[in-house]
Amino acid sequence: MDKAVAGVAVVTGASRGVGRGIAIALGGAGMTVYVTGRSATKSNAQLRGQTLSGTLEETAEAITQAGGKGIAVGCDHANDEQVRQLFARVEREHGQLDLLVNNAAFLHENLIDPGPFWNKPLDMVEMLNVGLRSSYIASYFAAPLLLKAPRALIAFTSSFGADCYMHGPAYGAQKAGIDKMAFDMAADFSDTNVSTASLWLGPQRTERSAIAAEARADTYEAVMAHAETPEFNGRVILAMLGDPELPELSGHTLITAELAEKYGITDQDNHQPMSYRNMLGSPRTFHPARVE
Repeated sequence: MDKAVAGVAVVTGASRGVGRGIAIALGGAGMTVYVTGRSATKSNAQLRGQTLSGTLEETAEAITQAGGKGIAVGCDHANDEQVRQLFARVEREHGQLDLLVNNAAFLHENLIDPGPFWNKPLDMVEMLNVGLRSSYIASYFAAPLLLKAPRALIAFTSSFGADCYMHGPAYGAQKAGIDKMAFDMAADFSDTNVSTASLWLGPQRTERSAIAAEARADTYEAVMAHAETPEFNGRVILAMLGDPELPELSGHTLITAELAEKYGITDQDNHQPMSYRNMLGSPRTFHPARVE
């Protein structure tokens, strides 16, 4: 995208990890990027007794250094009023929105522990709140701003866990719900300038996954050797936003590794991430019937 018309984006859950990398990639295209999360100036996130690095201020600074403009907005996506205020601020400062990346999620410390769901903490169900419900709320408040843009996209970060067993039923239900949400929102946005897409990312190289790979080397060490960087997925989202055929993609669940091949995008060291379609499943094709 031309830096002069790069536009405005909101990336939720961007203190670290996937959201941070996507936001930095958007900054590299010259976008103004609002990043949200709870770790505004200090990280309190823990995993396996280790504090996870990363704050919103650091992400915003990295976006600006990449060539864009990073704006850190402390926001708890379990709090609807804070989300409303976020988009009210975007409206005051820019009047419209070109891209919303729904990435905020609740990743429980026991997420990758083996065993059935009833032997894990009950509060893992919060994945249905911050992850599924929060994506609906952010999209709800973003919609009027997206409709004011010449072309706009809501991208949901999802997973192959929507189709295969992955990390238990709460995680799977969240991801499957996101895919259906993107499909149904596309129906509501039909005949407008707004498109939606749910994106299945491969394994990600993040602070959290590095700790997980160490704790569960039997399962994750080999997988992480072929993992994607979050920045790679950010470049895929940018290419989608600029794709003349974006309206034809709207409502679909798509695999970012496959989109990258279509757009000629590679990861670090010219690596072409693989699609896990044959190993973990394919996105579902929803029925086109509409019941109003």
